[in-house]
Amino acid sequence: MTDPILLTPGPLTTRIETRRAMLRDWGSRDPAFIALTAELRARLLAVAQGGATHACVPLQGSGTFIVEATLATLLRPGDKLLVLANGAYGERIAAITRRMGRAVEVLRWPEDRPVEPGRVAAALAADPGLTHVALVHCETTTGLLNPLAEVAAVVAAAGRRLLLDAMSSFGAIGIDLRSLPVTAVMASSNKCLEGVPGIGFALIERTVLAAAEGVSPSVSLDLHAQWRGLEKDGQWRFTPPVQVVAALVEALRLLEAEGGPPARLARYAENCRTLLAGMRRLGFSLYLEDALQAPIIATFRMPEARPLRFAEFYDALAARGFLIYPGKLTQAETFRIGCIGAIGRRDMERLLAAVEAVLGEMATA
Repeated sequence: MTDPILLTPGPLTTRIETRRAMLRDWGSRDPAFIALTAELRARLLAVAQGGATHACVPLQGSGTFIVEATLATLLRPGDKLLVLANGAYGERIAAITRRMGRAVEVLRWPEDRPVEPGRVAAALAADPGLTHVALVHCETTTGLLNPLAEVAAVVAAAGRRLLLDAMSSFGAIGIDLRSLPVTAVMASSNKCLEGVPGIGFALIERTVLAAAEGVSPSVSLDLHAQWRGLEKDGQWRFTPPVQVVAALVEALRLLEAEGGPPARLARYAENCRTLLAGMRRLGFSLYLEDALQAPIIATFRMPEARPLRFAEFYDALAARGFLIYPGKLTQAETFRIGCIGAIGRRDMERLLAAVEAVLGEMATA
């Protein structure tokens, strides 16, 4: 093995076909690349069954770029956003909104507890000035899966618009825009879609997007202008990351060949089950309750029975070809291991053997 296995929330281990797709140079105004962009947009809409109602707007940059661009495009100066936060990424949405000068309220839960639809309904009833609600589908801080369908129903019943951060769920955990009342879905190329970093995208209700002309205070992050340009001539307004587009289209073809999001979720779920069983056998405990754990990334507590420094643990695993992730919690000492990417059960078994070997070496050091 020459390349490490990336057990992180992204970038991820990718298939060789995806990497090979980046070997070609593309002219950004060439008809062949325009056709590739059209395929990209159509395939992303198809993943969420959104072709009848939503438009796909890709944007250069990471997931945070597309979150900021979506908020800037859809939140008018008189609007007010309710952020449902139980981790770092909900808090980031609130921070972006404040920086943009838009009104924002934050409804918080502990990092190990899901968003409660009843509290959301009460908050919306108490403040008629709230116009939009932001939810993180899978909070990558811990790997917690929030109740999307229930929250979407509450928001729709209150006549508000739901903005969904689906960074670490899109492509695996099902989002069906034919039945879910979601105004905008935001995600990126390098998580469950198994592309490489460099593109964020938003699936936005076309009627809402069409009414957003001139709302964004930014030129480069204006998704209405980006959409109008793509609809006019199929071209990106500014230089696109052409190799990243090619890689993501190939990754989306591979997703379809695998059986779509249900098949991908099944593989990730097997990875997660293997990981949890093995880590518990080795003395690690999961931060979340099993019922709240999404098969995306798992957060483990540092073992109390034996001192373990994360930096040393990380370096020893990296030397064996496995890259894990530090914790992102504010209230507990933890680390994270991802279950997503072009990996399977045997990779997780190899990781567990490496963890066991590292623990043995540390015990005798």
